[in-house]
Amino acid sequence: MSDTKHVVCPDCAAVNRIPAQRLRENPKCGKCGQPLFNGHPVELTEGSLQKHLSSNDIPLLVDFWAPWCGPCKMMAPAFVQAAAQLEPAVRLAKVDTESNQNLGARFNIRSIPTMVLFVGGVEKARQSGAMDAAAISGWVRQHLG
Repeated sequence: MSDTKHVVCPDCAAVNRIPAQRLRENPKCGKCGQPLFNGHPVELTEGSLQKHLSSNDIPLLVDFWAPWCGPCKMMAPAFVQAAAQLEPAVRLAKVDTESNQNLGARFNIRSIPTMVLFVGGVEKARQSGAMDAAAISGWVRQHLG
């Protein structure tokens, strides 16, 4: 039996089973037909974050941020660049803690931006403060190494 990965579609949230060796072949969602990886972070809400945590077999890196946060705005382009570098090995996502205050409380977010790396739905590492794309990618690889 080949190694398959469950990947949540960033558009419709359907769970797709993809052979691990095909993750880099631009797989599309079996339900909506959209690409499963597009090199951009996924915007998550309280409902969709739980689905991504519980149903993705690939690590999930979440940037907890807020629209009024200057360092968050400065880091946003770097987070997009990191998504292009790390996908499909890692799904990158953003959670607006202003609109999703329950998530900020649930994950004990005390400063923003804070990145939390989840593996198998469990927090593996967290880092507060703005970083550039190379630092984000290096930090993720260090913790997945």
